Amino acid sequence: MTDPTAPSATPAFLNHDRPPVPDLVVPRGVLPFHLDQRPVRGRLVRLGALADAILGRHSQHPAVLRLMGEALALTAALATALKFKGSFSLQAKGDGPVSLLLADCTDAGALRGTAKVDAARLEALLAENPHPTAADLLGAGYFAFTCDQGDDMERYQGIVAIEGKSLAEMTDNYFRTSEQLQSQVHLACGRSLAGWRATALVIERVATEGGVVAEANQEDQDDAWRTAQALVGTLKSDEMLDDTLTADRLLHRLFHAEGLLVDRPRALSYGCRCSRARLAAVLENFGPEDLDHMAESGAITMTCEFCALDFRFERSEVDGKAGRA
Repeated sequence: MTDPTAPSATPAFLNHDRPPVPDLVVPRGVLPFHLDQRPVRGRLVRLGALADAILGRHSQHPAVLRLMGEALALTAALATALKFKGSFSLQAKGDGPVSLLLADCTDAGALRGTAKVDAARLEALLAENPHPTAADLLGAGYFAFTCDQGDDMERYQGIVAIEGKSLAEMTDNYFRTSEQLQSQVHLACGRSLAGWRATALVIERVATEGGVVAEANQEDQDDAWRTAQALVGTLKSDEMLDDTLTADRLLHRLFHAEGLLVDRPRALSYGCRCSRARLAAVLENFGPEDLDHMAESGAITMTCEFCALDFRFERSEVDGKAGRA
């Protein structure tokens, strides 16, 4: 089997082979649920070994990887609540040491993520605060969710200013200000002897008009929502990241007395979509002088920002803009 990251007889623009990355699927990665006769629905995401497969390929500080893991779990939780074809992404851009945080999930559950970090600024921050919050890492900027269904469909994007100390607080602020939706988000990411793990629990208050709880009085609805929030508030990070505690058991612990109904689980998978063809298309947008500057010893190396694999292109096989003149 040939290595798709290395030059070969196949022209780069035709080489769509999957690079040597984990072929990993978590069959019950997302467990949707709702509470019977109560205005509450939610999703529990357990990435399991998928978190380690994605985060373990990045040579970032654990504080950054923890933030990436939370973003991956959150993105999976939000994407699987929608009906769409394409990709759903979370993006945070700020003026902090982590200038970009990005995670995306396709409608099939393929998940990937990355972060851009100023190493010197991160080192200075960690010297002052060894346990920085998401707000410390990102700084001031914006927080966006984007649903991209391809060129033939209008792209939906919601953007708000970064507000809150944690990624969960930032998401709650987004839903409150942009979507007028009551929600509660709990995120956890950590590394144990088994590797990195990441979990998200998201609950939302369901609109009652025309729904199963339409006839319930307002006071009962408010009480049911407050009860669900209080129960979720008892959840500890250790529980969320415990491999021995299944998603079903975790939800049962929280909501067994609240009419818990679990829906069909959704699978998640390792979702980097890089190939020589994709990266070759990027290189073809550069002019000859830029390509010559990129080349070292007659070759150009491009690193996929999602899976951290290096793709090597012989300078002679890349025409660039000059080749299309």
